[in-house]
Amino acid sequence: MADRRAVPQLAPAQLALSAPDAVADHAPEMARYESFDRLTHAAQARLTASISPAALALAFLDWGVHLANSPGRQAALVEKAARKAVRFFLYAARSAVDREQACCIEPLPQDKRFRAEPWQQPPFSYAWQSFLLVQQWWHNATHGVRGVAPKSEDIVSFATRQLLDVASPSNFPWSNPEILKITAEQGGMNFWRGALNFLEDWQLGVAGKPPVGAEAFRPGREVAATPGQVVLRNELMELIQYAPATATVRPEPILIVPAWIMKYYILDLSPQNSLVRWLVEQGHTVFVVSWRNPGPEQRDVGMEDYRRLGPMAALDAIGAIVPGRKVHACGYCLGGTLMAIVAAAMARDGDERLASLTMLAAQADFAEAGELMLFINESQVSYIEDVMWEQGTLDTRQMAGAFQLLRSNDLVWSRMVEQYLKGERAALTDLMAWNADATRMPYRMHSEYLRRIFLNNDLAAGRYRVDGRTVALTDIRVPVMAVATETDHVAPWRSVYKMHLLADTDVGFLLTTGGHNAGIVSEPGRSNRVFRFAEQKLGAAYRDSDAWYAATPPRPGSWWPCWQEWLAARSGPPGAPPRLGADRYPSLGPAPGRYVLEP
Repeated sequence: MADRRAVPQLAPAQLALSAPDAVADHAPEMARYESFDRLTHAAQARLTASISPAALALAFLDWGVHLANSPGRQAALVEKAARKAVRFFLYAARSAVDREQACCIEPLPQDKRFRAEPWQQPPFSYAWQSFLLVQQWWHNATHGVRGVAPKSEDIVSFATRQLLDVASPSNFPWSNPEILKITAEQGGMNFWRGALNFLEDWQLGVAGKPPVGAEAFRPGREVAATPGQVVLRNELMELIQYAPATATVRPEPILIVPAWIMKYYILDLSPQNSLVRWLVEQGHTVFVVSWRNPGPEQRDVGMEDYRRLGPMAALDAIGAIVPGRKVHACGYCLGGTLMAIVAAAMARDGDERLASLTMLAAQADFAEAGELMLFINESQVSYIEDVMWEQGTLDTRQMAGAFQLLRSNDLVWSRMVEQYLKGERAALTDLMAWNADATRMPYRMHSEYLRRIFLNNDLAAGRYRVDGRTVALTDIRVPVMAVATETDHVAPWRSVYKMHLLADTDVGFLLTTGGHNAGIVSEPGRSNRVFRFAEQKLGAAYRDSDAWYAATPPRPGSWWPCWQEWLAARSGPPGAPPRLGADRYPSLGPAPGRYVLEP
């Protein structure tokens, strides 16, 4: 049997051999050598968090050579270091006699490490302020060096910040006054509890089990508990139709397509914060795609398979269950990008089954896709491809590691301090339990996604092909709602805002507070929530994102009712609810189905 991981025969240009006959004679041999290289890279990735050493080295070389050849910049950095040292020593001297002396540097608003009162007293105030001054100097050193490629600058700055965060005084018991106080009060028992927490986490991690507390959030019981039926199951997804909760419903059903990187129940968490349940209670018929968690046997499943067996198969089923009705399509994160592709292809082909398109924290133009772009260049994509080639999928822990690096202070170091140094475990929430219940991604699909969508930006550029023909987002004529969150590290809101430039139709843009997940899960009644919303009609003059933000007043509360009003305005009058399933799509079992329970 042929090796499923065998590398396709390389093209002559790739082999860099001059004679055609030499290429033919040596192609199989070269493929074997390349297979060895890919296995080497896959093994290395276990030690590098799947980050390409070559990508890091090239970025630092770019920065280092340009800085070494810039004596003026070097002199400026020496001067900055001297000024910061003088500023710190003056602060230290004055604070010795005046405890009310103002700090010489303040943490950034999102930096919560040094806010507690014990940090404001010497010598701990000296420790964190000197650390922040060093961190600020390195920011100056890695930014603005003339001639450095922007991508190299971003990588060097990011890597330097990660290394500095390791050395933060908050991470060590002898330099963290909160840890010293707890240790004195508890006689060191916090370290004992922390050691037990570490061993427990290590055992669960090695066994591939969910974190402590996840057992309190079981799909189908505490979460993903909205009543419904699975009406379609294929090799990639299950389609769930939810039971009506009102006597009448809007005639146009809603199809929600989540990202295949996540279990669908992010939108059907606990009953009090389930978007699915809330929509059903507002009188909507809701269908949700529940993606399968692929294994190595699905390594050759591609983007086209996800389109065909996902949204398109779901639309066929919905058409049989609710015949003659257009569908409000909604995609979340990568599911939103997929739905943009689907909508563009349907518009190209004259398929008019959609009533509207909503994209939740989803991008269609990836030119400015935030800090995730740090991991997207030819070297890094090739490295990740080698990892997936060897495994057949991209593992959940490898994906989680990349996302945690983007917010290492919040997701890595602060967690380690709380659980392993203070010996305290924060209670797991439904959102945290869901976040630990991730899914894998097939080799071929993720490779195509990284190259075609991220690296080459083919969708926004009009180069993306469906069924062998290009699709254009400008073909989309149904109204579009783009929902973004203010502190999203995955889909920055200004990148989501570009939908105004990509679709020749009415575009509503809604910006809410929160991050990529917590901003979307924002049920009515939740405190401290604010959103902005405005529509741009087809033919209206374009406003850039900053002008839009300045001109759009904030509104208090959840964004869900605003979206529901937008959907209702594009729906017909309520009528009798449809039955669950149809003759061709009988019930296959109750929600949440089978796939969401697969590890």
